[in-house]
Amino acid sequence: MRFPLDWLLEHAAAPIRYRSMIDVARVGATDAAKIASLPFTYPPALLLAVLQSGDGMWNRSILTLPSSRAEHFEGVGTVPAVRRLLEYGWDKDTPPLLHARRILFRLLAEDDDPSFLFELGGKHVPDEETLKRGRMLLREAAAATLAQAGYEGDPRLRGAARRIVLRMGDYLRSPLAQKPWIRQGNQHMLAAEACPPSIFAIEMLAHMPLFRAEHHRVMDALYTHVTQPQPRQEAVQLCGKHAIPVPHLVLGDPLPHRNAVDNDVPFALHWIELMARLGYLRRNDNWSRLFERFLEDRDRDGVWHPHKGMAMVRGSSPYAWPSYPLEAQLAGEERWTDVTFRLGLIARLSGRTIEIV
Repeated sequence: MRFPLDWLLEHAAAPIRYRSMIDVARVGATDAAKIASLPFTYPPALLLAVLQSGDGMWNRSILTLPSSRAEHFEGVGTVPAVRRLLEYGWDKDTPPLLHARRILFRLLAEDDDPSFLFELGGKHVPDEETLKRGRMLLREAAAATLAQAGYEGDPRLRGAARRIVLRMGDYLRSPLAQKPWIRQGNQHMLAAEACPPSIFAIEMLAHMPLFRAEHHRVMDALYTHVTQPQPRQEAVQLCGKHAIPVPHLVLGDPLPHRNAVDNDVPFALHWIELMARLGYLRRNDNWSRLFERFLEDRDRDGVWHPHKGMAMVRGSSPYAWPSYPLEAQLAGEERWTDVTFRLGLIARLSGRTIEIV
């Protein structure tokens, strides 16, 4: 695959230039040392870092994203903030990320402490089931973030990952996985005991290659699960006496065709990158074809352009927010740098030969 490094170095923001050289071109140690400070020259990354509170958190929340009206990062939670800094090329040993890891590791604990529900706790004392589910969600989000930061070898993360995978594996191998839906009133919903993989569990595993090798049977079961057709009904689950939305649960293939890609290009790239990291991309003909179509939308220099005109792509999925857009200026050639870099990264992760141009 042709990767337009010179074009990106001319037009892209500092984080994309840095990651293009480190993660895609994979420059040598000497050149890497020369550009080590490049991610810290980017004003948006510095702004996000200084918004961190003294307790290591952002806005005393975990999963919250800035509103569509936010000018910068107002209201961002700790997990998306940390993951955004990682996408900007910041190392886990930089002061803001070192400061944030205390709360992230605390969230891994198997407890039902209501004080660690943060924004999920609401104004009222949560019932037992809501508390349990909220802590599980935040635990998996913290595990995904720590895995992305490079803590795969830490026993605290490995212990949490083992419990997450054990629970997920038990569900995927159970009869309930084949028929997880129940009828409640006039609505179909997931049974309370159903435990499909969450997007955070998948993100965690994508960044833990050694751990995955130790649990290859579960990884095979996960592949079967994420390649099955998605159900048509809305993703809600019985929680006590209430039906609650569970958009973070992955119930099947979110990219069955090109229309799904066009509906949210940033999420499509996020999903394809995860599948490349997991080793699933090369196994799946449909995802491979969708990736090839992205490559077909590049010009002869290797620069990507949307096939439906020249407008910059936008997305709505909260799970792709940390990775797109990394560019602050979205006019001119800068509109194409994010996707062009991401395609090169996916190609590298999937084992393709990269031709630097």
